[in-house]
Amino acid sequence: MARVADWPVEVATAGAIAANGTRSSFGNTARPFEVASITKLFTAVTVLIAAEEGTVTLDDPVGPPGSTLAHLLAHASGLGPDGDDPLARPGQRRIYSNRGYEVAADHVADRAGFPFADYQQEALFSPLAMHTTSLYGSPAHGAASSVDDLLVFVHAVLTDTVMSAQSRDRFATAQWPDLDGVLPGYGRQSPNLWGLGAEIRGSKSPHWTSAANSPGTWGHFGQKGTMLWHDPLASTTLVALTAQPFGPWALTAWPDLSTAVLAAN
Repeated sequence: MARVADWPVEVATAGAIAANGTRSSFGNTARPFEVASITKLFTAVTVLIAAEEGTVTLDDPVGPPGSTLAHLLAHASGLGPDGDDPLARPGQRRIYSNRGYEVAADHVADRAGFPFADYQQEALFSPLAMHTTSLYGSPAHGAASSVDDLLVFVHAVLTDTVMSAQSRDRFATAQWPDLDGVLPGYGRQSPNLWGLGAEIRGSKSPHWTSAANSPGTWGHFGQKGTMLWHDPLASTTLVALTAQPFGPWALTAWPDLSTAVLAAN
C-alpha cells in the first residue's frame, strides 16, 4: 500500500481488505472525495433495492423503445453516453451511458414520489451509516464518499445486508454477456462485460485492474482518479481515491497497486 505515496497526485488515500479480514490502508481513509462514476454502483444498488421493495421492476419499460430498467443499469439500452437519442437497439451493443443512469434514477423517483437522492439516503447510506457519503449531483457521477464508506458498501453487498443474494448476483455478474463495446479510457472490448451496475473484468485488456485479478472481479473506476474492485476468487477488496483526474498515470499505477495487494493476500 505504501506505493501509493509514489503516485503523481497531490492527495490520495487507499484501503484494502484481504481474505483473512486484515485491513491495510494509506492516507486519511475517512476523507471524502468526489468519486465520479463509482456513483453508478450506489445508484444501481439503490435501484435494485427499489425493485425488491416493489417501487419498480427491472422489467419496467424505461428509456428508448424496447429498453427496460435492467437494460439501463447494464449499459445495454442503446442510449449514448450523455444524450437521449439511442445509438443502437436495446441489447445490441454495450454503450457506456451516463444518461442511462440518470433515466433509471428518474424512474425510481417518479414511482416513489420523492427525489432519488432522498430515496438513496434512506435505502442505502443511512442504514449502512455511510456518514461521509452523499449524492450532490448526477446519479451517474455526482457522489462523494470515503475509502471507509466504500469498504462498508462493498461488505454490505457481499453479505446481502441491503439487498438479496439474487440481486447481488445480477449486480456483480455479466448481463447480456455477449455484448461488445468501448470501455472508457481503455478502448473496444470484446466482450465488454457488465452487470446491473458493476463492471466485470472478464478477459478485458488493457484494463485498470491487474492481470492477476480473476475474471469475476467487479467494480468501477471514475474520471476523478478513483477506483474500487472486489475479487471474489481472492476474497479481496481494494479502494483508492485521489483528487487527480484519470489519465496516463493511472494506466500503470492502478494495475501495479492491484498486483501488490493480491500478492500480499
